Amino acid sequence: MISVKHIVENLEDYINAAKKKKVEIDLIKFEKDYINRKGMLQKLDNLRSDKNKVSKVISDKKRNKEDCEKLIKDMKEFTKNIKKIESSVKDLDKNIESIFFYIPNKISKTVPIGNSEQDNVVIRSWGQKPKFNFDVKSHIELCKDNELINFSGGSKIAGTGFPLYIGKGAKIERNLINYMINHHTSENSYIEIFPPFLSNYNSMRTTGQIPKFIDDMYKIPEDDFFLIPTAEVPITNIHNNEIIDFKSLPKKYAGYSACFRREAGSYGKDTRGLLRLHQFNKVELVKFCEPSQSYNELEKLVLDAEQILQNLGLHYRVIELCSSDLSFSAAKCYDLEVWSPYENKYLEVSSCSNFEDFQARRGNIRFRNNNNKLEFVHTLNGSGLATPRLMVALIETYQESDGNINFPKIVKDMIF
Repeated sequence: MISVKHIVENLEDYINAAKKKKVEIDLIKFEKDYINRKGMLQKLDNLRSDKNKVSKVISDKKRNKEDCEKLIKDMKEFTKNIKKIESSVKDLDKNIESIFFYIPNKISKTVPIGNSEQDNVVIRSWGQKPKFNFDVKSHIELCKDNELINFSGGSKIAGTGFPLYIGKGAKIERNLINYMINHHTSENSYIEIFPPFLSNYNSMRTTGQIPKFIDDMYKIPEDDFFLIPTAEVPITNIHNNEIIDFKSLPKKYAGYSACFRREAGSYGKDTRGLLRLHQFNKVELVKFCEPSQSYNELEKLVLDAEQILQNLGLHYRVIELCSSDLSFSAAKCYDLEVWSPYENKYLEVSSCSNFEDFQARRGNIRFRNNNNKLEFVHTLNGSGLATPRLMVALIETYQESDGNINFPKIVKDMIF
């Protein structure tokens, strides 16, 4: 588990990160509680030591049939004071934990400082925005006209935000996932993972989803499980409480999963069609690496995700997130945003993040360095890719004036 001592020793970094990420949290009180707890534990050690000494004296006196009534009273006082301090320590433990897991990760010094997503930085773009000589249709219209997705059918089964893929739409979705997994494993040397879609509380806490974002999780209370919001959760926890062989780093995993999100804070946001869902499919890329290489590996991770968009011929851009737009757990993050002709805007299809040792400390994931000392790995993850907005871009980019969709060859090969 991430060290409270580590937080206190790097308190200024965490205070600055909380401010820049716009997270309100009282880290000064956290530090005071930690110092008070440390002092109380020292008092406990002293009291227990004194109690043991008195206990020995009492034993000696009893053996010699000497009066030890006063010492017995002293023993009772020691016991009373020890219980009182133990109770205070437990109260402080609760106070510390109530703050502890809400403390966001530190921010990389290379991250641009900003107050909103408007301060995110465009790193590069690829391809050209498609041009049309007719009025473009939305992916919702095109899905209905071409019988790809039955949105009303999905709503009837489970509610809005649960699309029902049919016919060619289902085939494209399934084969897009296969294509991405095959590409990342054969071309980029990732190890394929097919993880559980359920997770326990500890696994969610390791990756930073819980407790801060517990309201966004679907929970199964009878079994104390959660439906995973991303394959990042089970794949990162593969090495929970393990010491990874240094020679095996970086470890690179690619895994498909369905993703489940309540989207508790999405009121007022665009929830039409595939733009924001409660259930969707995603291929996730996860890396475990030595700290000195993690930012090189982050750049490679972004390029791996970009390859999919390039192979599909879709215009996109790479954004570096500013400090206030960073996620709770990330130290640095790039977003890949694909162009939607009908929405006339970019849609996020991947977030590629370096968490440094934030998740590793929570999950106690370590390796032995060249000096044979234990050190926490750095964890990274990125979507490679999420399918809903990818499907939006594909359908809208390759639409024709008659309402048909002339998919690129790579997608046509998936259908026929």
